[in-house]
Amino acid sequence: MKKLVANDLNACMNCLTCEIVCAKAFYKKGNPIEENLTCLHVTTKDGKLKIVTCAQCGKCAKVCEAGAIAQNKAGVYTIDKEKCKQCGKCVDECPFHVMVLSKDSKIPSKCIACGICAKNCPQNVLGIKEKEAA
Repeated sequence: MKKLVANDLNACMNCLTCEIVCAKAFYKKGNPIEENLTCLHVTTKDGKLKIVTCAQCGKCAKVCEAGAIAQNKAGVYTIDKEKCKQCGKCVDECPFHVMVLSKDSKIPSKCIACGICAKNCPQNVLGIKEKEAA
């Protein structure tokens, strides 16, 4: 299984570069953070920095009545834009709130473990973890 992970939270400067490049990869214009267009979130909880990422749990796929979300060979859940009926159930179901539904595109997006956020993190906080499925 392939997924995005936070390697060293202590190194995170909360610069939000990861969020910006993630959103710009899917949505080319606008203010990605203000418009909540990021497929990961850097937050503070109880005074501690936390990076919320997609766990590739598949809950979004289970509620997709159109069958537009499926797991690929790498274990990553992806959205087939041709099959998507734009109902938003997957966005509502995501326990981590990292599925994005832009008011412009109407088709949700989610982390596909592409690594663009990890490659652009100035502190190398993020990485792509690959392990064999159980």
